Amino acid sequence: MANPFVNGISVSSVQSSENSLPIITEYAWDFEKDCFIFENGKHKIVTENEALKVWVYKVVKTERYLYYRAYDSSYGIELEKFIGREINTSDVADKLFRYVTEALLVNPYIKKVNAVNYEINSAKLTLIISLTSIYGNFNTEVSM
Repeated sequence: MANPFVNGISVSSVQSSENSLPIITEYAWDFEKDCFIFENGKHKIVTENEALKVWVYKVVKTERYLYYRAYDSSYGIELEKFIGREINTSDVADKLFRYVTEALLVNPYIKKVNAVNYEINSAKLTLIISLTSIYGNFNTEVSM
């Protein structure tokens, strides 16, 4: 079965116990080096929450509508409007939470976005996202 968000990546035919969704798989990603992870010359495959961490990372790093030829219009996030704005206001933080939540909840494996926190260090924004998926709770970070 093909991944509903990106052409060419597939999900396992083994069924998960919840919602009859196939177990999600992704190519493993090295978040520090920003590249795929290879083992023995082949892409390493990750499943369940580890696969969702890769999916979340890619969605948050992809500006929605910018790559319309490659991705469905529901894939990505609209963060460009936050560039140059003061994030330390509650209004902007609330909007950021709403945008991240809307971008992530299109994935049927994600049940709830529990929290979106952020850190700003030397013009680098890091989102700390707490999620509940069909596989349980997990946290992930995305730096931009």
